[in-house]
Amino acid sequence: MTGSFKMASGLFLSAMMLLSIAPISVSAAEAFAARTWTDSHATWYGGKDGAGTMGGACGYGNMNARGYGMKTAALSTKLFNDGFTCGACFEIRCKSSQSKYCYSSTASVIVTATNYCPANPNRPTDGWCNGDRTHFDLTYQMFTTLAIYEAGIIPVQYRRVPCAKKGGIRFTINGNPNFNLILLSNVGGSGNVVSVQMKGENSYSGWVPMKQNWGQMWECGTKVTGQSISFKVTVGYGQTFTFWTVAPKTWQFGQTYEASSNVNDSWDNNDDGSNSKFNGNNGYNGGNQWWRGWRN
Repeated sequence: MTGSFKMASGLFLSAMMLLSIAPISVSAAEAFAARTWTDSHATWYGGKDGAGTMGGACGYGNMNARGYGMKTAALSTKLFNDGFTCGACFEIRCKSSQSKYCYSSTASVIVTATNYCPANPNRPTDGWCNGDRTHFDLTYQMFTTLAIYEAGIIPVQYRRVPCAKKGGIRFTINGNPNFNLILLSNVGGSGNVVSVQMKGENSYSGWVPMKQNWGQMWECGTKVTGQSISFKVTVGYGQTFTFWTVAPKTWQFGQTYEASSNVNDSWDNNDDGSNSKFNGNNGYNGGNQWWRGWRN
């Protein structure tokens, strides 16, 4: 249904129709941190069974295995924010006053950002995911909850909402003894992670900053084999959480370890987010919460 293409599937697992609607353009601050209803548009992709939505530019791999299922969306460049928006949750509603295809009985859907909707170089002036435009490429299941699929594209409004996830934040460890590649998933609250630090139990140098590799994959070269591992995680709206001893001494590459608790940052739903730290370059504001726990 959509004329855009999708990024290749993630490397690590564990875990348009032409219309006359004008695309919406907003500033970066308004786009990926908007807490008040903001105009945009939505399409759908990935086939009716959702198979084409697996993998993607955030690194989550199999959405069903990760717990995201079909309640997901690919974001335009402006919203994707170089992958730092991966994991964030958005509430989306169809603007029935502007489209006869909207279901009047459906109030809204909540989706997690799990993929990237790239710009279309063949349509530089009207590509839905190009430039400063906000756009959501939904799964078939989410799109058809809001409108009939024949619509192809619909006018919508969106806003950031807290992510409600079951269980603790999850860390999937890939790489080799000299290179750690960590996937963070099932993140509650803000949902998106913008900074990560790790620490082996025998580390004398303290917390080691990790670098975003791509999506929600984070890397560092510190050797921590044979040591229990703890993590500090800073989420999109600025709070930092410390998860102690997430992985035990016996951890193995290719395994996922779940903390006993999750991110529980909160915000005022009436706040427009203009003062948030919703990007990958800001520091964190302290106010740490302390959790413990690990799972084989």
